[in-house]
Amino acid sequence: MDHRLSPELEDLRRTVEEFAHDVVAPKIGDFYERHEFPYEIVREMGRMGLFGLPFPEEYGGMGGDYLALGIALEELARVDSSVAITLEAGVSLGAMPLHLFGTEEQKRTWLPRLCAGEILGAFGLTEPDGGSDAGATRTTARLDPDTDEWVINGSKCFITNSGTDITALVTVTAVTGRKPDGRPEISAIIVPSGTPGFTVAAPYSKVGWNASDTRELSFTDVRVPAANLLGEQGRGYAQFLRILDEGRIAIAALATGLAQGCVDESVKYAKERHAFGKPIGANQAIQFKIADMEMKAHTARLAWRDAASRLVAGEPFKKEAALAKLYSSTVAVDNAREATQIHGGYGFMNEYPVARMWRDSKILEIGEGTSEVQRMLIARELGLVS
Repeated sequence: MDHRLSPELEDLRRTVEEFAHDVVAPKIGDFYERHEFPYEIVREMGRMGLFGLPFPEEYGGMGGDYLALGIALEELARVDSSVAITLEAGVSLGAMPLHLFGTEEQKRTWLPRLCAGEILGAFGLTEPDGGSDAGATRTTARLDPDTDEWVINGSKCFITNSGTDITALVTVTAVTGRKPDGRPEISAIIVPSGTPGFTVAAPYSKVGWNASDTRELSFTDVRVPAANLLGEQGRGYAQFLRILDEGRIAIAALATGLAQGCVDESVKYAKERHAFGKPIGANQAIQFKIADMEMKAHTARLAWRDAASRLVAGEPFKKEAALAKLYSSTVAVDNAREATQIHGGYGFMNEYPVARMWRDSKILEIGEGTSEVQRMLIARELGLVS
């Protein structure tokens, strides 16, 4: 496969690169230190059309695909991961379920504003007792025949974009019954923000991604119309598996961006920092570190673009998405560690971007499926069944 970018995609890459360096880089450190959501930056991303990249123009999108989204995510994450994950979650988890499984009325109601970045959506999947085991969902939803409403009870945790001032909806997975074999029937239901009984907790105090929004949600007799069912009843688990498969490509692109950002900052610092009468970049020990970092970032880029190309072409991509996510997240952590080491004491100071990258990298081995889950998926795709 030829993974060189078309002229249109290269124009997109340059546009987002300029935005990241000219708009995000000068401001994001202050937002990060204050643990504050960067509404101004998010609004600008909306005006650029980034939230609508992979969606059809008829719903307010840009008519692109997951490859275009990945390119934007990589360029943003080269500078900051908080804004990148806000875009990734807003598109892959907030809007994409509506695009893939929503009714025409649901799409017309929500997608145009989501694509414009005027509002954000979130995906309520993870629960306190069910991280990697998403099938252990305890949140329940029963259909009240008297009112034709879903009544939802339960809680979700670690939900991105769920409590901002512009969050308009959360798609929640809940047990809506039992299958003939006794397993839970899981469905997905749209819950608009502000619905009575729907409580959004205060933001988490996180190690990284400090300028993004992550919260715990609780549902106490939350009532929404039966028409808020997203997709088929009992297909919520299968739907979210597809969403995660695609989302892993997006996370892989984001992780690649962080890994490349570590290279960018290390090259810059190695040229500027002098020790023993010469730039530290003149030392082979530093040169070899950075060369290895560049090799890893480049390989990660090939991996996520390969997976994205398969998705866009309508080919099977589950294994390639898992490979890309596993490798790129590992590389992000490796490169962040090495970049911090290259910066020495300054790498431990928050004023330097690599300190932020070091803090942001670890979650990439956990979110959207842990590294262990990715290895399970890869082994399963190879025909190894335990």
